[in-house]
Amino acid sequence: MSGFSHCPYRQSSLLQQALAPNKMRIAFLLGAGCPMSVRIDAGDGNTSPLIPDIAGLTTLVSTTLASDAGLSADYASLLARFGVGAAPNIEEILSHLRALLDVVRDGDINGLTQPKLQALDKRICQITAGVVGVPLPNWETPYHNLAAWMSGIARAHSVEVFTPNYDLLMEQALESHKVPYFDGFVGAREAFFDLPSMESDSLPSRWARLWKLHGSINWWRTSDHDVVRKSQGDDEDRQMIYPSHLKYDQSRRLPYLAMLDRLRDFLGRGQAIVVCCGYSFADQHLNEVIMNGLRSNPTAMCFGLLYGERAHYQEAIRCATRQPNLSV
Repeated sequence: MSGFSHCPYRQSSLLQQALAPNKMRIAFLLGAGCPMSVRIDAGDGNTSPLIPDIAGLTTLVSTTLASDAGLSADYASLLARFGVGAAPNIEEILSHLRALLDVVRDGDINGLTQPKLQALDKRICQITAGVVGVPLPNWETPYHNLAAWMSGIARAHSVEVFTPNYDLLMEQALESHKVPYFDGFVGAREAFFDLPSMESDSLPSRWARLWKLHGSINWWRTSDHDVVRKSQGDDEDRQMIYPSHLKYDQSRRLPYLAMLDRLRDFLGRGQAIVVCCGYSFADQHLNEVIMNGLRSNPTAMCFGLLYGERAHYQEAIRCATRQPNLSV
């Protein structure tokens, strides 16, 4: 069982040594646990997370839709398709909903027509955006600390931040510390997705890179099928969060695939360090990208920083025991 033992002091020392050189290629993967670490006053001397985890978000969405007279019956019909006793999370619900949208056409499935499914999709995205679109508290959160660290030393390579989260917390932290960053979009009023700029990567190294792997609450697909970044969408715009439905339409996959390609490229070449924070290794799609990258590039190293007992993270342990350059 010695392979399951880790000296925390040795691991922290290794991490410090990996992050110190200014010529090292460094990236961070920020999972759903990161906004959970930012605590806000909930009254009565208690605190609550700034943004709940997937389970908490699912509860909020379900509670809101259950009290919506126009959508509650349709939402109940959708949940009934998972079977008795099933407890799907909001991403699984969106995946199933969008799969139905691709096949329902002019008919109906269990009474769910295309307009009803579209209304559910739009409302779920609205509720999600309302929950995760909160401002970052105006004090030194871990996000602020990371942004300050990123701006603290001149580096040969840009620091890259990958996140499957839809929120805008990292953007707020970078802007509060005046750290310039590129997120794949160019422009001001309706910033457009610019793949050539991502591929050429000719911006100065002092510019951080921010890659939203599952979309963002400020990504919108317009009626002209353009992908833009803006604060509010029009009535016909579709909010682009969680890319489960995009496998059915190649033209809608580009932003997400380009972001994942950045992670593949980062891990696939040269010495590279990826630090995973608040990521439980529960996303098999991301795990596949990470594991393949570490497998193909022995000079890359990934540190998974997990909150609480490691025994709670069986998938992370499974990945780490299979891949020696992954440490959790």
